[in-house]
Amino acid sequence: MLNSIPLEKVLFLDIETVPQYAEWDEMHESQQQLWDKKTKTQRKEDFSAEEFYKERGGIMAEFGKIICISVGILDKNERLMIKSFYGDDEKKLLEEFGEIFNRPKLREVILCAHNGKEFDFPWIARRFLINGMQPPKAFQLFGKKPWEIPHLDTMELWKFGDYKSYVSLELLANVFAIPTPKDDIDGSMVASIYWIEKDLFRIVQYCEKDVLTLANIFRRMRQENLLEKSE
Repeated sequence: MLNSIPLEKVLFLDIETVPQYAEWDEMHESQQQLWDKKTKTQRKEDFSAEEFYKERGGIMAEFGKIICISVGILDKNERLMIKSFYGDDEKKLLEEFGEIFNRPKLREVILCAHNGKEFDFPWIARRFLINGMQPPKAFQLFGKKPWEIPHLDTMELWKFGDYKSYVSLELLANVFAIPTPKDDIDGSMVASIYWIEKDLFRIVQYCEKDVLTLANIFRRMRQENLLEKSE
């Protein structure tokens, strides 16, 4: 039962990712070839590897980078404290994010994200390794039984065993009467806002809205009142 989970141990999480390079030509030829090979079956016939990179380069951890990780956890007054780790230097961002798991309160933390098991959690773990660091314990799954993995995924929770089903965070927010986090931008706009407009702070604000929405969706699934963001 969801209501048996201690809410103060849940770390709500969202990440924003972009293609590692602003332009296709900045990639080494060997990387271009590997991208072409990996995405060949995913592209429409009239879509070149270069066009597909501009659209989907931020989806794959091997070809993208994390520019923001926002996390939220309840304070003693049941308000959501949100903190973001962001910047152009992905390794520094990950180092600072990883440090929070040394805090006593977060050593046995439960991670929660929307589509986290397919995207956020493996992306973070892979980018830690690519940057020459071990991912925090909460992201390490080897040797663990399924019930020992401290991961919650609101998309999975909503499926109720219907594994062909996909539901967006925005749609779940709507059905639970939660204010939409997509009132300014959506995920498809992040790369251009980062590489062209160079407005990282706007992306951070968007990521933090997603974390608040995620936490409130989880609260609604537990039949609990909505949270407010702690200022």
